[in-house]
Amino acid sequence: MAVGLALSIALHEIGHLVPAKRFGLRVPQYMVGFGPTLWSRRRGETEYGVKAIPLGGYIRMIGMFPPRPGDDGRLRASSTGRFSQLMDEARAASLEEVRPGDENRVYYRLKVWQKVVIMMGGPTMNLLIGVVLLTLLLTAHGVPTAQPGAVVAEVSRCVVPATEATATTSCDGRPETPALAAGVQPGDTIVSIAGEPVEAIGDVGRLIRPETGTEVPIVVERDGATLTLTATPIRNLLPEVDADGIPVTAEDGSIRTTEAGFLGVTTRQPTELVRQPATAVPGYVWDYTTRTAQALVQVPQRMVGVWNAAFGGAERDAEGPMSVVGVGRVAGEVSAGQYDDLLGGTPADRMWTLVTLLAALNFMLFVFNLVPLLPLDGGHVAGALWEGLKRQVARLRGRPDPGYVDVAKALPVAYSVAVVLIGMSALLIYADLVNPVDLGG
Repeated sequence: MAVGLALSIALHEIGHLVPAKRFGLRVPQYMVGFGPTLWSRRRGETEYGVKAIPLGGYIRMIGMFPPRPGDDGRLRASSTGRFSQLMDEARAASLEEVRPGDENRVYYRLKVWQKVVIMMGGPTMNLLIGVVLLTLLLTAHGVPTAQPGAVVAEVSRCVVPATEATATTSCDGRPETPALAAGVQPGDTIVSIAGEPVEAIGDVGRLIRPETGTEVPIVVERDGATLTLTATPIRNLLPEVDADGIPVTAEDGSIRTTEAGFLGVTTRQPTELVRQPATAVPGYVWDYTTRTAQALVQVPQRMVGVWNAAFGGAERDAEGPMSVVGVGRVAGEVSAGQYDDLLGGTPADRMWTLVTLLAALNFMLFVFNLVPLLPLDGGHVAGALWEGLKRQVARLRGRPDPGYVDVAKALPVAYSVAVVLIGMSALLIYADLVNPVDLGG
């Protein structure tokens, strides 16, 4: 996973580097990571290296910000206001590396479409990585597809009313469940109940609940053999469910209950890996991308849950955000076999799980970098498009060329976004250390 993450970052920056050099820009640095440099080598005019903190990467292009109009490439001697000073300092740093002969090798002089190609190169590379990995998953490994039946995930030891389930910690004085008495075991696949076939997990409750005090034959598959067991459902207070087996809630949000026949099993739908044709890939790519975008929109809301988990002991949401530390931790747990019962116990199963995780991470990097705010790639794309729009409007109105868009004016926004991202990253890393996500929870 560490290698995959490093390659994803490196290829993202190559997506910026190749078109930048192709358009004649001078790129002094190409770095994977941030902080102190661990290793670097100079090839031509570019220094290639690896830094200590593997939380991203960058390429440094000269002339990212244009000089002030009318300054002839020079900055004013002084500016008022802290933000004005920050903008001037950024412009100065951008122009410091411009050497004689580099005047036409600076970023701000590029055509609009060239700026867009350079800035979209990184996210596009992440999208391509995600597509390649997803294609391998679909065509070589397969997609878990629901199969008829219901697999027994757990057999309850004793009969407990639904209203007492969360508070009960002992079975003393309580009767054993009909499933336990009948010999049902975790891992059994329920094929039929009372002669009726079980196609989905909702069928188990539908067929058992009407039966109370009556012997019911239950056909199960166990280790390749078919067995017929006999259970006598007992009347118990249970959650009320709809036709799909989903608990029904009352207006106040509580679960509605009803008295019905009780077996005492928790089931899951059996699945089988089915390889998909290459023609199915675009649909899955679109689904991954849209779900990733939806998850990104929900990140601010879900960060409240991360805070509660980090400092209040609440349970982490398995579908919530994680830091690089959290992703690495999950990868380690998968490799160590912690989720074998959930994801499969063979080395191949574990490898494919990591490939899935890496594909999802690249789709997230693709969508996240499209956010039109500096310092993200999408912010630079938005600046380039705004420049093109202004020039097009001026041309249509017969007005002079308005010149280059001064992206430095958006630096206050960039600093604010950076502070927010650093804060979110720190919170996620802390939560992933003290209260990590449990995929099997």
